[in-house]
Amino acid sequence: MAWCAAARTFHMPAIDVASLRPRAPLAVGIGCVSLAGRSGPSPPFASLGISTDAATPVLKEAVQTDKAPAALGPYSQAIKANNMLFMSGVLGLVPQTGKFVSDSVEDQTEQVLKNMGEILKASGASYASVVKTTIMLADLKDFKKVNEIYAKYFPAPAPARSTYQVAALPLDARIEIECIATLH
Repeated sequence: MAWCAAARTFHMPAIDVASLRPRAPLAVGIGCVSLAGRSGPSPPFASLGISTDAATPVLKEAVQTDKAPAALGPYSQAIKANNMLFMSGVLGLVPQTGKFVSDSVEDQTEQVLKNMGEILKASGASYASVVKTTIMLADLKDFKKVNEIYAKYFPAPAPARSTYQVAALPLDARIEIECIATLH
């Protein structure tokens, strides 16, 4: 039997294939799973696979500048992909020394945003092209201080943003910011 009895009543929602990608083949399947050691009918399953046209690969390029602190591990300062920029979390380190500018959240915030500016510039972007930021704070009580400095860097409309207090940050930083920007 080609179909499981239970799969006959399984309904797949309509998918607008044109919005996925031009010439993107679409494979949808409904079938049955065989589970070893299980008796009785197999549960139905559905799979949706979308493959992209090999002629239009995703372009992924690492961004690196000496004008911002180097990555502290096996990651890039930022990645450019499909006209978007995905920036890793940035700390308030002075690029030339690898040390924090100071222990104050205000100084670290200013340095983080300067470092982000250098990575944005190296990517061909700017503060105006940032669409989303995520701020991680060692202490959420610093929220107001950070906002005052942050507001100087991002023109209206300000990017979408999330802010969290976290248990710890690399090198005991007071703040870390990551962002997503558009590229033109």
